[in-house]
Amino acid sequence: MKLDLSLYLVTARYEETEEAFLQKIEEACENGVTLVQLREKELTTRAYYELAKKVKHVTDYYHIPLIIDDRADICLAVDAAGVHIGDDELPTEVTRKIIGDKILGVSVKSVAQAQEEQFQGADYLGVGAIFPTTTKETTELTSLETLQQITQQVAISVVAIGGITEERIEEFDHTGIQGLAVVSEIMKAKDIGKKVYQMKDKFTRLEGK
Repeated sequence: MKLDLSLYLVTARYEETEEAFLQKIEEACENGVTLVQLREKELTTRAYYELAKKVKHVTDYYHIPLIIDDRADICLAVDAAGVHIGDDELPTEVTRKIIGDKILGVSVKSVAQAQEEQFQGADYLGVGAIFPTTTKETTELTSLETLQQITQQVAISVVAIGGITEERIEEFDHTGIQGLAVVSEIMKAKDIGKKVYQMKDKFTRLEGK
């Protein structure tokens, strides 16, 4: 399965209703995001499952893969396309055994980590945070230089994440990445459709990506 990672939406809720949250995801899907990652840190397992089913109903309609953050059990329960894990979740090789041939994304910050996770069975890597972000309280930044080194040292796809705004997209020229993972720049946009279109257009026009 060839994954289009060019504009990768990572969800976040900002005190809005569930209906408004789902509407935001729908607007993003309708206007060009290529992957959706449902990220929920506070929900109970049952609530996460119920929300994931509703989000998958939206992503399925637009034929966009749904990735579940952290939770292999929720991924399997709703038959999502895959799961994305960090270094505080189950090890990559264990997660791979659990999810079988579903998509497996892994967060990394260094070349050594990237090479190891590729070896352990990751399908793609999320590298960052590249810029300061409010999504995570304590975040060690990863330089653009390290990002470029990672893309040169692994054979799997790499997406950049962390504080990515429309204005910063040009900084990724010639880094070799396959996509941008975006949270608040899309989820907090006044016009989500327009923001998605502009970000995707600007990224796809980068010469070296």
